[in-house]
Amino acid sequence: MELNAIKLKMEGNWDLLKGKLKEKYGELTDDELTKVDGKADQLMGLLEKKLGKSKEAVSRELQDLLN
Repeated sequence: MELNAIKLKMEGNWDLLKGKLKEKYGELTDDELTKVDGKADQLMGLLEKKLGKSKEAVSRELQDLLN
């Protein structure tokens, strides 16, 4: 799945994804997730910084969570 497709799917399933992210990554705060509020680019940047992972790794993890 390409990045744009992931972004569209993520934005359409934000509440579900937010719950899965909080479950998988306990270090993510409600405030951080509220700030990005379904904005794919901002979420990708937050996860890259917070988890210390590449954009490609974050993209794969989001894809797995969305499937």
